[in-house]
Order: sequence, then structure tokens, then C-alpha cells
Amino acid sequence: MNKHERAVYLTFDDGPIPEATPFILSTLRDFDAHATFFMVGDNVRKYPHLFRQIVDGGHLVGNHTFNHLGGLKHLTKTYVDNTKKANELIGAHYFRPPHGWMTPSEYYMLRKHYQIVMWDLVTRDYSKWMTADDIIRNVKTYTRNGSIITFHDSLKSIDKLQTALPASLQWLREQGYAFKVFG
Repeated sequence: MNKHERAVYLTFDDGPIPEATPFILSTLRDFDAHATFFMVGDNVRKYPHLFRQIVDGGHLVGNHTFNHLGGLKHLTKTYVDNTKKANELIGAHYFRPPHGWMTPSEYYMLRKHYQIVMWDLVTRDYSKWMTADDIIRNVKTYTRNGSIITFHDSLKSIDKLQTALPASLQWLREQGYAFKVFG
């Protein structure tokens, strides 16, 4: 992203889920911030009302496979087919591989249909070893102009995000960062 622009790109992986998505959407609304949600197709299937709330809230959607498949553990055809299955529900132009890994052949096949979006700052909000303060510290330490910041819309992260997300957004705003989406 543009390293000269005082902006960041907020992203959320793995949702939507009822235990986390409503809080995330409410917090983003409180800060007048938009984000990109890289969604698991099976979660979209189970919670279409949350998918609709994300889209209706002006957020961008991305594909994160149907079953959160790890790219290094599956045949290329299996991985690509799983991604296509997810996109039948999501309708995204953006893709992020779960865990940030995929084989060269998966990358070659998927880049024909998607813009592949990685990140430069993973908050590690999913880690049982991280606290909310650790997550905030990661945001403060590693954010720079054009950063793509990854949080998680998941059960593993929501307890920490209830403190870390508003505090991170407040700090980012105080530092003069705008919140942008791709495109």
C-alpha cells in the first residue's frame, strides 16, 4: 500500500461468527472505520445475516476459503475448489490464504481470479499467550503508513479484542491514521 499516505487497512480473518462479529461491527461504527473481512465460506453459510450486516455496513469482503484450509496441506485442485465454493457465497475479488501460506501452484491459479492480500502486521490476537495489552503494543510498535493490520473475527480473539480493538483504533486515530479499504 502507499507508504507515504497516513492510512492503514484494517482486516479481520475467519468470521463471521455471532460471538464476535456484532462487537467488531459496533466498534468499527463507533470509530467511523471500514475494514475488509476475509471470511470463511462455511461461516457465511451458517450466518448469512452477519454477512449481510458486514456488507450493509460498507465493509469490503474477501475470501478465506470455505473451510479455512491450509494451502500446504492440500492438493492444488482441492484448495482451489474449496476457494471457489466459498466465493459462491461471498462473491469476493480479494483472497487471503489461511495462515498466509499457499503453494506456488495455488498462488498461480488463484491470482487469475483474485487480488491476493497479505499483511504486514498480524496482531496475534488469536494466541492464548497474548493479552489485550500485548495486542495493543503490537499495533503501536509495528504500524506504519500503509500497514495492512490483521485482527481475527473468532472465538480465540474476541475476549482480547473487547479491550484491544477500541484501544487500537483510538490510538491509530490519535496518530492521524485514516482507515481505508482496498480498491
